[in-house]
Amino acid sequence: MSLPQRVSVHGGHSGQFCHHAKDSLDAIVNAYIDAGFTWAGITEHMPPLDDAWRYPDEAESQFSAATLQARFRAYFSECRRLRDKYQDRIELFCGFETETYPGSSAVVRDLLAATQPDYLVGSVHHVGGIGIDYNREHYAKAVQQAGGLVPLYCAYFDAQYAMLVELEPAVVGHFDLIRIFDPDYLNTLRHPEVWRRIERNLDFVVQKQLILDFNVRGFDKTTEQYPSRPVLDAALARGAYIVPGDDSHGVASVARNYDRGVAVLAALGHDCRWRRPRLYRW
Repeated sequence: MSLPQRVSVHGGHSGQFCHHAKDSLDAIVNAYIDAGFTWAGITEHMPPLDDAWRYPDEAESQFSAATLQARFRAYFSECRRLRDKYQDRIELFCGFETETYPGSSAVVRDLLAATQPDYLVGSVHHVGGIGIDYNREHYAKAVQQAGGLVPLYCAYFDAQYAMLVELEPAVVGHFDLIRIFDPDYLNTLRHPEVWRRIERNLDFVVQKQLILDFNVRGFDKTTEQYPSRPVLDAALARGAYIVPGDDSHGVASVARNYDRGVAVLAALGHDCRWRRPRLYRW
């Protein structure tokens, strides 16, 4: 029996174009090649709308939004250069990952027109204007502002749904990232108001034939991959397309946890025949 192809539908963040990542994009592409990947989606984070939406580390390093926007344009030039350079060794897709906050959808649409990516990863990293995955302190602030964990989860999945309806991204990034700093996330996910929203979002994902990012970086951040087992079971029962993403942030994280994640899917009966993302036709 042949092993499943190695692919990543959500990966390739590099220190060259992402402040919280490491290494050059060229080095990361070579790491994918060395690890035997058939194809990989390079999906750098979109730049901030303005200085107010910079991540704290970007602000501390005095990167302006304008600088980050220029770096993003340079990312696409480099990604396409590497796609052509290594086309006989790996198939690369040049995409980007969204942020979701007030005003971000208009920025995404402008970036789509300006950069014409292969596809989009739709992600939510902010709730109520606060970054929920930056660190525990920011997460606690988001919980407090929302009025508790359950309202925070509900707001997250409502923001995700609005993003899905508006953008219909080919890939849905780390579906339940909101649980990152919640040690009791299994119970929080099962709260009726939270679970209702999860089912609504999964139904939309399946209806529109979007791909769920089986994000194996989750093993580094919490106890399992994204999405967590209850969400994964619900997605599989609906026939959702599920494809691994290593969400690499440097050479050291290329393919990390990959085999562990594939083993989870195989044990659940997934055929591990990976669907490619639906590409834009520009």
